[in-house]
Amino acid sequence: MATTQKLSAEPTSERISFSVNGRAAEIAAPGTRRLSRVLRDDLGLTGTKVGCDAGDCGACTVLLDGQPVCACLTAVGQVAGCAITTVEGLASRGPLHDQLQQSFLGHGASQCGACTPGMLVAATALLERNSSPDEGEVMDALGGVLCRCTGYRKIISAVMEAGTRVAPALPAAGSAVGARLVRLDGRQKVDGTEIFGADQTPAAALGVRVIRSPHDRARFHFGDLDQFAASHPGVMLVLTARDVPGVDCYGVIPKYADQPVFAHREARYRGEAVAAVVGEPDVLEALDLADFPIRWEELPPLKTINEALAPDAPRIHAHREENVLVRGRVVCGDVENAFARADLVVEGEYETGFVEHAYIEPEAGFARSVGDGIEIQACTQSPYMDRADIAKILGIAPEKVRIIPTAVGGGFGSKLDLSVQPFVALAAWKLGQQVRMVYSRSESIASTTKRHPARMRLRAGATREGKLTALDFSADFNTGAYSSWGPTVAGRVPVHASGPYRVPNYRALTRAVHTNLVPAGAFRGFGVPQAAIAQEQLYDDLADKVGMDRLEFRILNALDNHTPTVTGQVLGEGVGIRACLEALRTRWKVARAQTSEFNENSAGPLRRGVGVAGMWYGCGNTSLPNPSTVRIGLKRDGRIALHQGAVDIGQGSNTIVTQICADALGAPVAQFDLVSPDTAITPDCGKTSASRQTFVTGKAAHMAGTKLRGEIQKLAGACNCTTLEFGDGCVKVVDNGKKTTLSLAKLPLDARGYVITCESTFDPPITPLDENGQGTPYAVFGFGAHMAEIEVDIELGTVRVLKVTAAHDVGRAINPTLIEGQIEGGVAQGLGMALMEEFFPGKGENLHDYLIPSAGDVPPVESILIEEPCSIGPFGAKGIGEQAVIPTAPAILNAIHDATGVRIHRVPATPDRVRAAILAKASRGVRG
Repeated sequence: MATTQKLSAEPTSERISFSVNGRAAEIAAPGTRRLSRVLRDDLGLTGTKVGCDAGDCGACTVLLDGQPVCACLTAVGQVAGCAITTVEGLASRGPLHDQLQQSFLGHGASQCGACTPGMLVAATALLERNSSPDEGEVMDALGGVLCRCTGYRKIISAVMEAGTRVAPALPAAGSAVGARLVRLDGRQKVDGTEIFGADQTPAAALGVRVIRSPHDRARFHFGDLDQFAASHPGVMLVLTARDVPGVDCYGVIPKYADQPVFAHREARYRGEAVAAVVGEPDVLEALDLADFPIRWEELPPLKTINEALAPDAPRIHAHREENVLVRGRVVCGDVENAFARADLVVEGEYETGFVEHAYIEPEAGFARSVGDGIEIQACTQSPYMDRADIAKILGIAPEKVRIIPTAVGGGFGSKLDLSVQPFVALAAWKLGQQVRMVYSRSESIASTTKRHPARMRLRAGATREGKLTALDFSADFNTGAYSSWGPTVAGRVPVHASGPYRVPNYRALTRAVHTNLVPAGAFRGFGVPQAAIAQEQLYDDLADKVGMDRLEFRILNALDNHTPTVTGQVLGEGVGIRACLEALRTRWKVARAQTSEFNENSAGPLRRGVGVAGMWYGCGNTSLPNPSTVRIGLKRDGRIALHQGAVDIGQGSNTIVTQICADALGAPVAQFDLVSPDTAITPDCGKTSASRQTFVTGKAAHMAGTKLRGEIQKLAGACNCTTLEFGDGCVKVVDNGKKTTLSLAKLPLDARGYVITCESTFDPPITPLDENGQGTPYAVFGFGAHMAEIEVDIELGTVRVLKVTAAHDVGRAINPTLIEGQIEGGVAQGLGMALMEEFFPGKGENLHDYLIPSAGDVPPVESILIEEPCSIGPFGAKGIGEQAVIPTAPAILNAIHDATGVRIHRVPATPDRVRAAILAKASRGVRG
């Protein structure tokens, strides 16, 4: 047991003086206190972000006497007498700061914004000593700051072009769509004022520390919890499953909900919560949880798919036979007969591992009781889903729960699931006090969802002329201990595993399998990136067996507007895959020739290769309702309030949706006031995932803007061909040269406080899939193709990506700068998946051992935007978020094969695996 004496044995505080942003500061604190804590907690300078507390991510970078340092690794005692500059103080360092800010905004160099302060500080230090750095010098300067969103390329360009690139002005009415509009929330990202989950601490807020299982599977028994709390002054409460007043079972898909807030008697994975200690933050920080009264009884875990599927395996969930959560199935044609008749057949097996989301912002938020309800402010991708689950857990009506999303410092799918929300909500509900929680980096990695590991087996058949005749695909996905998004992965993959090609005879069978490992959930693509790794490598093998160019093989088999997909859907319009592949043709031929010449003349260990891969991705939910609702209000001052609940996690929905609505209404973007997501004041725009916000919420915004335009015209007695001019307190309606002025101050307000309120809902037209997966799973697909040029050291096994060319059919490029940013960020994540990223539960729960690409790892990316509009989308637009990551890894893997002749069947293609494959090939004395 920790004692009161132990808790009081804190380092002695001392008076420490220094300057911050040009102002004198003096604090009383232990000299060992982290500078990051002093800046954020004591001085309120929350622009300095904390992503790891280990010096791994660089988000907390500040200037110490002009030199960049990690504030989380700097003791405040070390800065006595020194000058500190944070992102909030960069403006005091002359015009360079404004030039750098403008360049970041103009280039779209900030997406979620969590890394932006660190990037700006590091860039300032570089430019102050070298006003014209080259690309290598910029990469070196930024190498200590990680970014998970942008892919670094726009950041590097912004630094190199600071002072030469000015953020463009807002477009005029009617010209927002297609404009390279600066993010409407960009200014607060670059000046450090954006509010993320950990950036607000209510006065006197209590803290929470969660007790988590140290074992993959274990029974547990509590000791005297009341005595533990009583013996630790400042500890207010210990929470366990017995304290959940409602239904202790939640999940992102209600039909499959199976996760408790706290485990009941048995923990199913390492990192699962079993209890929580609530109390004064300083007390909790000093608390030694090794003394918590709990006894563990370790049990044999099921850690692999084979172990879980074994006939004698215990069930992880009693009602799920064979430990299978769900199965997926899409079948068309006669697969066996097609293979019997195929001229050529290839087959292969491929595996992928867990991949960590590694967003720079760990999960954080706080809760408070308000009357007979609860309010939660936290980083989330899905406020209305959070509301439903918190209401269920607390046993209250959903309307009694208010979710206020903060800015989200990256999500990529994992922040769709609950994290801190149930813990702070339960504590606040029980105590009637405000309660705050911030995950540590290790806690975040250990307990939150991952990309599903996959084990995939494929056969493909073709004619001698190269036409695909059959594909047989089967896959098992390790979904971990709880369901999360396992049903979505198992259901989406069979629809997509053919790739964007015509396959007349097709069978795809999947299983999501429970194990005693961390839950796997949504991660940018819902299993499609894993399937693409398998299918695109197999198609390369098939093209080689046919004796056909690999790109031309794909062009020959590409879907078009009139050919059916494997679910029998004929899209009719907007099928841009052939255009994407053809856009690569010239570059492909040049790269192939250059690679061949390089390899012929290479006397050393370096070999180069070129690879290509195609992709498609359905925008929105798979054969399920998928609505978004947008509300728009005309205010008496002539401004327009846009209520849209789509959470912007860096992808740019705040800006994109406004651009769409503005042009539908015929008003300038500058006239809009964005009412950010909040379940009390914004309608439900659904979750931010599945590349749905531009398409679904954008369409709802288009409809609402069009409706408001019609209401204004009706009020003025004008036809629908008029032009609207919004002024101070009025709207002028111009009809064939005749101008009618509506004075808004004289008009009554409606129940929502607006002169006119319009609301529209859009739900894409889809149909359920039958027992063979036939139907219309998505209204719109995005298409794309990537070409990767790489260099392999065949003696070391190292792989360097030299360039990626990415062609994407986006329907209509609402904002080309933001689309390019999504593509570049997707390339970086795909590169990480291909070459370096694999999470092993219980190991490497930090950003030092778990590697993600840094600025020096990501090559130049050439984006080619193809516009094959789909009439159902807003101005023809489709999504891009998921699409950008899918073809990168298979293109790189195909390039490795092109360079070395070896296939990498388990990713990532780390140097040891590449070298082992090369040695194995050499020992066989054959290519392949």
